[in-house]
Amino acid sequence: MTQFLQLMSFGLLAAAGNILGGLLITKSHDSNNSRRVQLRYLIALGAGFMLAAVFLEVIPEVASQSQGRMSVAMGWLLAGYLILQLVEHTIAPHFHFGEEIHSEAMVKSGVATTAIVAFSVHTFFDGVAIASGLLTSFRLGILLFVAILIHKVPEGSTVASIMLSSGRGTRAAWQATLLIATATFAGMLSVKLIELDVTYTLPFSAGVTLYVAASDLIPEVNREGGARTSLLVFAGVAFFYLAHLLLQTSLG
Repeated sequence: MTQFLQLMSFGLLAAAGNILGGLLITKSHDSNNSRRVQLRYLIALGAGFMLAAVFLEVIPEVASQSQGRMSVAMGWLLAGYLILQLVEHTIAPHFHFGEEIHSEAMVKSGVATTAIVAFSVHTFFDGVAIASGLLTSFRLGILLFVAILIHKVPEGSTVASIMLSSGRGTRAAWQATLLIATATFAGMLSVKLIELDVTYTLPFSAGVTLYVAASDLIPEVNREGGARTSLLVFAGVAFFYLAHLLLQTSLG
């Protein structure tokens, strides 16, 4: 499989995760509480996997590529972290993962729209992260893909529930879900088509991924509380280690 076809395939699969999340909200017959529990578990698992991927795979790879310019690479990592802080909590102050239940906040003028725009930027950088990993090495790309895919369903569920809570209906929920799915795919293609330098996009992506795990997902885990949810963070780390060993054995 050529590198371009790899990017296309993984981009479509990641986008499908967003669409599945939207489907969970708009078509599921489960109770609201049951859906929230399922999403919370996915968020916790994804947080652990992403943290392990950043610290044990991406940052060491960035260090090996920096060639004595580690401070520059860490500057790009910090930039990736801060850009999501800007987009998610400055431009769109009402931003969080999980099913939206604050209808009174969503009906305020512009709140739902800014939240969806923030999610679109967020998912665009998800795509950039996967592409940067794949263009560095297939093994790193697979690990980043799995890390990001786990939280793709909560992303889709969140944007769909935002639109429903704002009173805009199922059609608007699907349109928002398709928008963030398209943004994911566009982020992957941009790295290849614009021929961005992976030595910059990889540390930048590390910062984005670190922000998602540590500042988006972990606070949601802690806010909900419960030993089972917390333990799933550690399960996510263990899942990463098993995936790492499996890929190391199969790909060398």
